[in-house]
Order: sequence, then structure tokens, then C-alpha cells
Amino acid sequence: MGLDHAATKPHEELAAHLSDKMEAVNTLIRTRMASRHAPRIPEVTAHLVEAGGKRLRPMLTLAAADLCTYDGEYDVHLAATVEFIHTATLLHDDVVDESEQRRGRPTANLLWDNKSSVLVGDYLFARAFQLMVEPGNLRVLDILSNAAAVIAEGEVLQLSAAQDLNTGEDTYLQIVRGKTAALFSAATETGGVLSGAPEDQVRALFDYGDALGIAFQIVDDLLDYQGDSAATGKNVGDDFRERKLTLPVIKAVAKADAEERAFWTRTIEKGKQGEGDLDHALALLDKHDTLEATRQDALMWADKAKTAMQALPDHPVRRMLIDLADYVVARVN
Repeated sequence: MGLDHAATKPHEELAAHLSDKMEAVNTLIRTRMASRHAPRIPEVTAHLVEAGGKRLRPMLTLAAADLCTYDGEYDVHLAATVEFIHTATLLHDDVVDESEQRRGRPTANLLWDNKSSVLVGDYLFARAFQLMVEPGNLRVLDILSNAAAVIAEGEVLQLSAAQDLNTGEDTYLQIVRGKTAALFSAATETGGVLSGAPEDQVRALFDYGDALGIAFQIVDDLLDYQGDSAATGKNVGDDFRERKLTLPVIKAVAKADAEERAFWTRTIEKGKQGEGDLDHALALLDKHDTLEATRQDALMWADKAKTAMQALPDHPVRRMLIDLADYVVARVN
């Protein structure tokens, strides 16, 4: 039975299983995003943090720690760290992308201004580093600080590669690993490291997070061209209008003849778009079957995530994480 039809979705099942810990994470987030001197900080962060969202990344940290039978309190600190890093990058991304909506609500930069978004993002990064130091585990600190650097690197790489038709699938994967998968894999890996899990299990947790994050982003990019706007909160073709070279288009460019390449050069590289261009882009993706090829890539990465879980002990959370990998790709399956 498809997970999209399941009575309880895997992330909801995980949230219920980890409810006490998740409540502790939410409490810690609210405490640490407070600022005595700058009331705008909690205003801006509350807008994002309270906006709903699945809290998937901190949940992955708690799930990995639970799976490896961790019985301390610092998994909560690391989960909050992961959420702060994620929120900080969202604040910065919305400024870079000049976005006006996130999760169906106006973005912070639209409600306040770009300066507030950037500076509050900086504050959350600083809070994240304070939190990640507290467990006193140097390896955890190394993983999370490295993830923060890789995320920034991925965003900068995307700036230079996003409108360059020479960008291939390897570069796309590098960008996705930076902007999305790095935090997923850091979330799961730190849960294992904190628990003192054997090295093969820590590696498996990293591999799971990495593959899950890549599948997650590929699905996101695919839904931009064939999703339901009401469900995704995005308009079909937003990536095309924003001239983002994502996997479906990269695959189409690789198969393009001279006339098609000229179309992609005009619309993506030069940004000269007119009426009917999105329809033509969709027709080219259909002609070369690149949406189906992209879907197959997403399914392959979800399978890799599930395979990685086989190295972990038999545990209810292991099944939930396997189900989660299926659920991430269920929207395009």
C-alpha cells in the first residue's frame, strides 16, 4: 500500500514516537532564540519556527540517537542545533532568492527587511554553535560545523552554476549535497556518534541521511514541473521562471538539438522569457522523457537510504526511517 494512503504518515509516526523529546527540542528552541537586547530576533525567528513544517531534520537526530539506544539529554541539544542551522539558511536563502513566500506564508524578508533576515540568520548560526559545543563531543562539533560550511559552499556553487547550461549532473549532485543532504546526513550521523554507536552503524546513518536528502531535493525539483500547486505551496514552473537549472532541465539540455539548446540559452542563461515559454519547456521535458528519468533517480536514492538502514539494529525506529524514505518519493511514485 502506498505510504501516501497510509493512515499515519511516517514522519507523523516518528513525531508521535519521539513526542517527549520533540517537545523538549521545541522548548529549547524557544528559550535559545530569545534575545534580551534585540526583540526583533525572536519576532523574526518565531515567524519561521512557529510556521509549522515537519521538523524533519531535528527528528532525524532524535531518531538516530533513539535507534542507537542513547539515554542522555544532549540529543535534544543537537536536534535544536540542526533546526537552528536549517532556519538560519532559510532566512539567508529567501534574501538571496528574493522569495516572497515560504510554506504558504510571507517570508521574513518581505515582512521585515533583508537586513533583519540576514542578521537574525547570523544570530541563529551563533546560537547553533553554542548549542553544539554543550555536549562536549569534539567529533559531533566537527560534523556539524563541517555541515554548516558545506551548506554555504553549496549555495555559492549554485549561484555560479544555476544559469550555466554547461552544468552537468555531477555539479547538480554536489549542489544538492550542499544545500540539502549535508544537514540530513549531519543530523543522522551525530545521533549515532553521540550514542557511541559502532563505526559501521555511524557510517550507515550518514549514508541514510545523505541519500534521503538527495531524494528529498530531487523530488522537490521534479514537483516544480509536475506538482500540484495547492499541495506544494509553489507554482508550477517557479524554478523555470527563476532560471534555476535543476535535474529535469539538465537532462533535457544534455539531449537538446541546436534549436532546443538555443531555447534553453535564451530562457535560462539570458533570462529572456515570454508567454508560452514555460509550456514549450514542459513540452521539451516531455519529449526527452526527463521527468520520468528524474523520478527514477529519486527512487534510486530512496532505495539507497533504505539499504543503508540494513546495517542498523532491529528497532521500531528503523522501520519508521525505512518508511520515511518511501514516503519522501511517494508523491512522485
